[in-house]
Amino acid sequence: MISGHIVPDPATGSLPARLADNLSTGLVLLDGDLRVVYLNPAAEQLLGISRQRLQGQIIDAAVPSLSSFRPFLQRAIDTGEPFARRELTLHIPLPTSEPAVLDCTVSEAGDFDAGRLVMELTDASRRLRISRESALLSQLDVGRSIVRQLAHEIRNPLGGIRGAAQLLHKRLGDEAQREYTRIIIREADRLASLATTMMGPGTPPTLERLNIHEVVEHVYTLTRAEGPDALLIERDYDPSLPHVRLDRAQVIQAMLNLARNAMQVLGEEGRIVFRTRALTHYTIGTRQHRLVACVEIEDNGPGVPEALRETLFYPLITGRLGGTGLGLALAQNLVTRQGGLIEYTSRAGRTVFQMLFPLEESNDGQTA
Repeated sequence: MISGHIVPDPATGSLPARLADNLSTGLVLLDGDLRVVYLNPAAEQLLGISRQRLQGQIIDAAVPSLSSFRPFLQRAIDTGEPFARRELTLHIPLPTSEPAVLDCTVSEAGDFDAGRLVMELTDASRRLRISRESALLSQLDVGRSIVRQLAHEIRNPLGGIRGAAQLLHKRLGDEAQREYTRIIIREADRLASLATTMMGPGTPPTLERLNIHEVVEHVYTLTRAEGPDALLIERDYDPSLPHVRLDRAQVIQAMLNLARNAMQVLGEEGRIVFRTRALTHYTIGTRQHRLVACVEIEDNGPGVPEALRETLFYPLITGRLGGTGLGLALAQNLVTRQGGLIEYTSRAGRTVFQMLFPLEESNDGQTA
């Protein structure tokens, strides 16, 4: 807690101000009129507003997302009563920024700064993401088990149906009647193929040291060949990304599923971006990794429907007419089998699916 300590103007160069400037917690000092007296660099980043723009401004006027705070801030000024809010959503005033989720604590600045308030802001998005990913991994295990059992139960009678249709086909002399048995055989084969897909790969991943950009470029080429002429497909690669140990075939399949999903959402025209980045000190599930390879597939479609957001990676869940609901579920299965995870963010005009692969160090200190 920073509350109870003086947070002076950094222009004085005093030790408390220099310490506040180096904190990862965002600090905002307000006067009795709720005008911003001081904010540190962490607060600038969390609020998406520079110190020059915010200093001297009334906090809820300069940051409209905090307008609901005014009664509580005024009460804190009047009575000295602190308050806290968790998971506050702030819409950062930048067109490419996702909403920020913050925890906020407000208290008096201390005896020497009577009538002033200190707002402490911390980024809650990491905690929420860890919780969401842990729940996703747990649900994935349960869903995978159920789907495999269901697929197994479907495959067994399909063999008998197909065999009986073949025998009937041989005994029928009328070519018109044989067309019906051909339909039965063809549909039985289609359902068997679908059941095989639901069961997922039967062998463990074959890991090899890969240049991830070679894999992404391969999927980019396939997507361009499959996509309509009016579809704009772009690349944005980070050349510093090191090699990573992955199963090439399984990663290509997962990446293709994401790219095809984006194409189906966009239809005849739109924009898809293949992007690579290296993320440092990044948490996947409950485990933090020093370095993570991130492959993003972004589209400018309408976004994921709100009703599907919590169950998007479940098998047989789809918002598209005629869809099987297996593409995203299979992609998640393939990626998690290699220690990674697929995450996504979505709003109208910008949906980004992230394939996250941990990059582990070998014994000689080189990144694998």
